[in-house]
Amino acid sequence: MTLARVAERAGVTKPVAYDHFGSTDGLLVALYKAIDQDQSRALFDAMAAEPHDLASAARRISDAYMHCYADTSGEWQAVAGALRGNPEIDSTHRELLSGYVDRFGTALGRYSELPAPVVRVRCVGLVGAAEALSSDMVRGGLLEAEASAALADLIVAAFRQR
Repeated sequence: MTLARVAERAGVTKPVAYDHFGSTDGLLVALYKAIDQDQSRALFDAMAAEPHDLASAARRISDAYMHCYADTSGEWQAVAGALRGNPEIDSTHRELLSGYVDRFGTALGRYSELPAPVVRVRCVGLVGAAEALSSDMVRGGLLEAEASAALADLIVAAFRQR
């Protein structure tokens, strides 16, 4: 993939593509962000809903999270893989994951009496687990329903009151 081919397919001149993206990595970073934005909207909508209990919230979040990955058919992982080691994508990826941690905390913290710093740390672990489960699912190791159920179980276990 080159910007010249992208420009040709888009019906624009090469300078337009280079002015807009700067490089092939710039194009891939823009694509990575666009896929994340499109796919995460459903996740954030599910997280904004207010189920009456932790288990219902966990199921909604888990189903939406795994469906977002299943819906991309691995494109997001392929783009991320092509950009491994790129400082801009590493920074972008950390920023996106931090946003997920914050949203998980907001959505799940209401079902817990744990202090906010503990909620945040647990959400860091849950987002990591969600990433690992979705990655395994995309590679064919888990069905979407299995990955979703596993994440929901982890969420409930993380926020069960002790």
